[in-house]
Amino acid sequence: MSVGARLLGLLPRHADVVQVRRSPRGDLLAGLTVAIVALPLALGFGVSSGLGAEAGLATAVVAGALAAVFGGSNLQVSGPTGAMTVVLVPIVAEYGPSGVLTVGLMAGVMLVVLAVLRAGKYMRYVPAPVVEGFSLGIACVIALQQVPNALGVDKPEGERVLVVTWRALGEFAQHPNWTAVAFAGAVAAVMLVGSRRWPKVPFSILAVIAATVVAQLARLDDARPIGDLPSGLPAPSLAFLDVSALGSLFTAAVAVAALAALESLLSASVADGMTVGQKHDPDRELFGQGLANIAAPLFGGVPATGAIARTAVNVRTGARSRLAAFTHAVVLAVIVFTLAPLVSRIPLAALAGVLLATAVRMIEVGSLRAMVRATRSDGLILVLTAVATLALDLVYAVVIGLAVAGALALRAVAKQARLDQVPLDHGDHSAEEHALLAEHIVAYRIDGPLFFAAAHGFLLELAEAADVHVVIVRMSRVTTIDATGALVLKDVVEKLNRRGITVMASGIRSGQRRVLDSVGALDLLCLEGSEYATTPEAIQAARRYLERAGVLPPLPAQVPRAAGVPAQEAAR
Repeated sequence: MSVGARLLGLLPRHADVVQVRRSPRGDLLAGLTVAIVALPLALGFGVSSGLGAEAGLATAVVAGALAAVFGGSNLQVSGPTGAMTVVLVPIVAEYGPSGVLTVGLMAGVMLVVLAVLRAGKYMRYVPAPVVEGFSLGIACVIALQQVPNALGVDKPEGERVLVVTWRALGEFAQHPNWTAVAFAGAVAAVMLVGSRRWPKVPFSILAVIAATVVAQLARLDDARPIGDLPSGLPAPSLAFLDVSALGSLFTAAVAVAALAALESLLSASVADGMTVGQKHDPDRELFGQGLANIAAPLFGGVPATGAIARTAVNVRTGARSRLAAFTHAVVLAVIVFTLAPLVSRIPLAALAGVLLATAVRMIEVGSLRAMVRATRSDGLILVLTAVATLALDLVYAVVIGLAVAGALALRAVAKQARLDQVPLDHGDHSAEEHALLAEHIVAYRIDGPLFFAAAHGFLLELAEAADVHVVIVRMSRVTTIDATGALVLKDVVEKLNRRGITVMASGIRSGQRRVLDSVGALDLLCLEGSEYATTPEAIQAARRYLERAGVLPPLPAQVPRAAGVPAQEAAR
């Protein structure tokens, strides 16, 4: 399929329009509710990123609208998120706001490329412990990022969140601001306690409004506000783009694109699980997020992803189509144009309280407990991913989590491999002849995978075979074989050959034959160029070989197969 055809397949479809027409009133109400929940989050994440509240609003409006139209989920709500903020803070510190906008643009292009390459399906290969550890680490980082605003101090210098938090605590100890602490604590407490008793009430916006009113009426100078906001979106511009800096920003853009893909597809999967009959298209979702991240920087917005919390609110309030997510973006745009002066008076500490409560909600204690109790490997992967997220960054955390999960999975698979000495089949031989053959021929059966993680250990046992003339390797139960396994098997055969022991194989499958032949092991395993489908055939060939070598006397007569002998397949 051509690139053009793939792009056409990623565009909105008639089915999307049909879905929108089914329940417009419910979608409009859901979109309004999500907008109320999203407003303080967009402002807070914009402030946390270092680009300001206006950047968070621009992302929620522009990226939210485009992702709603072009994304692959009917229920996904996109915008600035805490996970993305975690990645952006060090980029702002090193490259400034223009660097973040450039990184967002580059990441958007990468997401579109991933969509065209149909990379969305690979999300399913991320293990659950990695996702849980990733979410736990992000929640901790988001909470720590709010410490300066929650304490009412200027954000200290530093890239690592632990260092910044420690310095903020030191500054607070010297110049305490209890007003900010009270606002942050009260807003967080109202959200956490209120949402448990009345989950459908938007306590985040109510708590922020209450904090703003108190700060204005009491004229609390210690409650620092957001500051001036533009009364509308800026005109789209590429003035931030510095072509010479693209090379140095490439790694950061890869990190942002990887995170946007991971979080968006995870959020869409969560939305599918909360409904009946909804199923997202992962490649279309990447395409929609790519377009959203290409457009958002043009309006001064930070990179966006699918937002799990806002998507969950969207589903719970009755959304049925992408009209709800689009409505959420439109409502936020109206707020930007009409209520900017009022929004600018919101205390920063109140927004810090919103994000602190959000971080606490992200920690699913039940899921974490279940994952840790599942197996020690799952617990180890979860903890390592969470610690790496907190101490390093998100991309390193995911890479470390996947690497450890892969290594442990290979270890578990390798343990399934087994080498057993098996008795020779009685079917084609008398008792006397069978006893005579057993003195000179031994058979081993390989069970399970024969690959790089499993080959060396148990094949060493084969190299130490007893003092016989022929070793038959039964391979019909080998589930997989790679070049390393074939090379180790070849090495074992050569060692036995040097001891004067002939090695033959039975039950070699077609897929195994190609791998064995590529490393030169097939000829060593097939005496006189013949392959043996079953073990009895290999035994007969070994019998003829030993007769020619003068080890065994000639067979006087063919003994017929006894009644009740197992089928041929069982003898392999």
